[in-house]
Amino acid sequence: MRFRRLASKEIGLVAVFTALYAVLAFLPMFQLISFFGKAITASTILAPIIGIILGPYLGPLSAFLGGTIGLGFSPFFSLPSLAAGVITSLCASLLYSGKRAHCAIIYLLFLLAFGFYMPIGPAWLYPQMMWFQIIGFIILVSPLQSMAIKHLTSGNAAKSLYAFLITSLTSTLAGQIAGSLVFEATFWPLIIPTVEGWKATWVLLTFVYPLERVTLAVFSVLIGAPLFRVLRSANLMPSAILERKSTV
Repeated sequence: MRFRRLASKEIGLVAVFTALYAVLAFLPMFQLISFFGKAITASTILAPIIGIILGPYLGPLSAFLGGTIGLGFSPFFSLPSLAAGVITSLCASLLYSGKRAHCAIIYLLFLLAFGFYMPIGPAWLYPQMMWFQIIGFIILVSPLQSMAIKHLTSGNAAKSLYAFLITSLTSTLAGQIAGSLVFEATFWPLIIPTVEGWKATWVLLTFVYPLERVTLAVFSVLIGAPLFRVLRSANLMPSAILERKSTV
């Protein structure tokens, strides 16, 4: 009976977050550069929250299901957004579960694949564009992320907000890199056929995406930190998350 009750909680949470993710896919926040008519939607705010609350399996699944619905029905949602949401949720869940090394490997692999995508990756055309993504990786492997993982369940409000901010920022940056890689794969060479066009895109994005990612992380903190506390105090968190080991 106990297992059945916990499974019901998990199914209910997945259903709720999937539906909410799909609804937020209809709310545009930032225009996607070089992708007319598509936008970064409010669902991006929810992706790290889903990962932290639902865990490494149910979190990415919920983001994938909600993103698939958004891809099919929202005029603003796109394939890069779907990839970004799933990877953001996965990385946030891995960090909360104490699997920072796994998250760091995923982040680095996507960063290298994106940066060195032949022949239009920013590492070839305009490496300055990757400055904030590299900072995100440094934070991820630094004591800043270690402290954030330890403080995610802290009863201290300031420590909890800090933990959610760092975790949301690094995971949403991982998602941005994954989405950008999908953008490269789907737009080269049919949509943006010239190398010059890609360089112009990277130059334009150099200071745009850091502002977007910080803004999204802040919104994730404002919504996610109190929601996490409420679900945890009400014993509505999935059992796999409640029983996590606090290893870094």
